Amino acid sequence: MRFGIATFITDEGIRPDVLGRALEERGFSSLFIAEHSHIPVSRESPYPGGGELPRKYYRTLDPFVALTAAGTVTSRLLLGTGIALLPQRDVIHTAKQVASLDVVSGGRVAFGVGVGWNREEMRNHGTDPATRGALMDEQLAALQQIWTGEQAEYHGEHVDFDPIHLWPKPVQKPYPPIYIGGESPAALRRLATYGDAWLPRVRTPPTEIKRVRSWLAEQGRDEVPFTVFGADTDEGRLAGFAEAGVEEVTLTLDTLPEDDTLRSLDALAAVAAAHR
Repeated sequence: MRFGIATFITDEGIRPDVLGRALEERGFSSLFIAEHSHIPVSRESPYPGGGELPRKYYRTLDPFVALTAAGTVTSRLLLGTGIALLPQRDVIHTAKQVASLDVVSGGRVAFGVGVGWNREEMRNHGTDPATRGALMDEQLAALQQIWTGEQAEYHGEHVDFDPIHLWPKPVQKPYPPIYIGGESPAALRRLATYGDAWLPRVRTPPTEIKRVRSWLAEQGRDEVPFTVFGADTDEGRLAGFAEAGVEEVTLTLDTLPEDDTLRSLDALAAVAAAHR
C-alpha cells in the first residue's frame, strides 16, 4: 500500500516547493491539496466537522499554482487536487490548467474532483447548489472531449459550447486520471461513468470499500484503484484499509510552518514505513 499526503497549502504554512521536495525525499507517493476559492463571511453552510471553520479554509493557495511549484522540484511525486471544486469552476479554463500542469510535470497529475459542501461559496460563482451534481457530470464529459479531441464541442443543459481548439493536450493518455471524491450513491454513479479512481474519505469503513469494489466490478469497472483521502495514523484503521485492498492512503498533514511541518512529516513517514 502506497502512502501520500493530504493537506491545505496556505500563505501561513510551508511553501509548496519545500513541501514537495520533502515528501519525495521521505518516500511519499503523492500530494493531494484542498481547494477553496474563498469563504463567504456569512455562509449558510455549516463546517462539515462542526464548530468554527479553521482559517486554512480561506487562505488556500490556488491548487494549480501550488502543485506547479511542487512539481518543478520533484520528479516522481503525484500531484493531486483533493479536491478541485469543479462545479465552481469554468470548464474551459480548468481543462487548460490541468493539461498545462500535466505537461509541466511530465505527466504526474491526479485530478481529484467533488461537488463541494459550502452552498454560499457555490452561489458566489453562480452555481445552483441544487444542480451542482448534474453540472459536474456534464463538466467531466466536456473535459474528456476537450482533452482528447482536435476539436471539441459539448451541448448539454448546463455546459454548452460550439467547436473549440484547446492546447496543450495532457501528457497522460487519454487524459490525467479523474479521481472522484464522495461516497454518496450519486458520487458512486459518477465514479462508474466518469472516474478513473475513487477518493473516499477516511471515515469510509473497509466493509464499504469492499462493497464498492464488488459493485464496480459488476459495472465492468474492476480496474478502478482506490485512494483513501485524509487518513489519520490509527493502526487498526490503516490495517483495515490494507486488508480491504486499498492501493493508496493519503495521511492528513496539518498546515504548519516549515520546521513544524518537517517534524510532522518525519513522524508520518515512520507510520507509512510500518505499513508498506
